[in-house]
Amino acid sequence: MMVPIFATLLMALTAAWMGRQAFAIACLIACLLLSIGLFLFEAYSPDYGFRMPWIQTQLDDAPSPARNRA
Repeated sequence: MMVPIFATLLMALTAAWMGRQAFAIACLIACLLLSIGLFLFEAYSPDYGFRMPWIQTQLDDAPSPARNRA
């Protein structure tokens, strides 16, 4: 999935080198949008998503200090 991102970035660099600034900026915007889409897909996908145990409070077995004060 990174291939389209790198391809658009390469197209932007090539277009900028050849002097086609408007096309280079369009490719950079496309690269940014593809990168954001890939990040959101990987972060929120149930199969490929990142596991963030510091957010998953239902797996917390450690006692809280606030619970032990009583």
